[in-house]
Amino acid sequence: MSDRLEETYARLAERYASGDVPWDEALPPPEVMDFIPSLKPGRALDLGCGYGRASIYLATQGWDVDGVDFIEKALEEARRRSKEAGVSVRFHTGSVVDLDFLHEAYTFALDVGCGHALDDDGLHLYKDQLKRLLTPGGYFMLFARMQDAQEDDVEGPPGLEESKLMEVFDDGFTLEWVERNETVMADGPSWPSAWFRFKRVKERVVASG
Repeated sequence: MSDRLEETYARLAERYASGDVPWDEALPPPEVMDFIPSLKPGRALDLGCGYGRASIYLATQGWDVDGVDFIEKALEEARRRSKEAGVSVRFHTGSVVDLDFLHEAYTFALDVGCGHALDDDGLHLYKDQLKRLLTPGGYFMLFARMQDAQEDDVEGPPGLEESKLMEVFDDGFTLEWVERNETVMADGPSWPSAWFRFKRVKERVVASG
């Protein structure tokens, strides 16, 4: 595990242990709920699923869902909530940069505030896993904190550089939609954020001879 991931793990483990989880909501963000009805239910992957709000919502909409998080305490609660909701979700303990235990072809992947904690090497590994797991024509939605050039001392996740994100996901994906915002945390300062929706594209075959 990289130093960045170790720092993130320690910060989130403390959050979940104390119950101080500002992003704990019953439903996923409206951007997700607005897009999902346009898709035919298939296999979905929820990256950094936490307490499972998006996983559970997707399962109620007919999706076959795998949720991944590296905080076991969060997953224990996610399993309890999915059982309470009467839906079946497979929750896995693992890192989003090492998903070799997953082998299914997914038609939708979601990340609400997980990938923005990755360093450059981690972002490449993350994209490679998504490229492997998403079927051509599948969608990947990402919500992330964006780096603020004016902010030197960053509290919480460091955020992604948009140009770097576009460069990394230029391999195997096309950007279909982006929406930039300002996120206000209940227990901290506001920060620039954005939603991205990528579509997995088929590999170009180069003819030989």
